[in-house]
Amino acid sequence: MPTLPTLALFATATMALLLVPGPAVLYIVTRSVAQGRTAGLVSVLGIHTGSLVHIAAASLGITALLAASAAAFAVVKYLGAAYLLYLGIRKLIRRTEAEEAEVKPASPRRLFGEGFVVNVLNPKTAMFYLAFLPQFVDPARGPVAPQVLVLGAVWVALGMASDGTYALLASVLAGRLRSSARARRRLDQGSGVVYLGLGAVAALATEGAKKL
Repeated sequence: MPTLPTLALFATATMALLLVPGPAVLYIVTRSVAQGRTAGLVSVLGIHTGSLVHIAAASLGITALLAASAAAFAVVKYLGAAYLLYLGIRKLIRRTEAEEAEVKPASPRRLFGEGFVVNVLNPKTAMFYLAFLPQFVDPARGPVAPQVLVLGAVWVALGMASDGTYALLASVLAGRLRSSARARRRLDQGSGVVYLGLGAVAALATEGAKKL
C-alpha cells in the first residue's frame, strides 16, 4: 500500500491537476449552465464512473508490465514523465479555439451515459492514467494493483469533489459564465505549467530512484 507521504504527494498533485479546468470540467460547466445543478452533478457522476474503468485497466496493465519486466515498468515511468511534459508544452503553445455550441436538454440517464461514454472512450484519458499513476507506485511496497486502486480511489474522490464544486458554481453563476478567448488561453497556460511541473518531478524522481 502507498505510504502516507506518497498519498499526500499524490493528493496534492491530483488537486493541482483537477483545479485547472480541462475538457471534462468544460463539459460539466456547459451542462450546468444549460440545464442547472442536477444536470451538472449527474454529468460529474457519469464522468468519474468512467474513470473507474480506466483505473481498473491501468491497474491490470501496470501489474502486467511489472510482472513481465522491472525494466519495462521503468520504461513506462519514463515515458509517462515524457508524456506529462508533452501535455504541458502542447497546452502552452496551443492556440485558443472556439468551442461554443448549443447544448440540447437531456435526461439524467442520458447525461450520465454521455459522461461515462465520453470518458471511457477517450484514449487520451487512458494514456494519462498510465502516465500519471505509475509515478506514485513503489513495487517495494508490495503488490502494484492494490496501490494503483488506492491511488485511483483518491483521484475519483477528489475529482468528484472538485468537479462537483464546478458544477454548483456554474449553476449559480450561469448568467455570468461566458466563454472568452482570454479565459481559455489562461486556463491552457495554467494547466500547461502544472503538467510541466509534474513531468519534471516524475522524471527527476525516476532518475533519483535509478541511482539509489
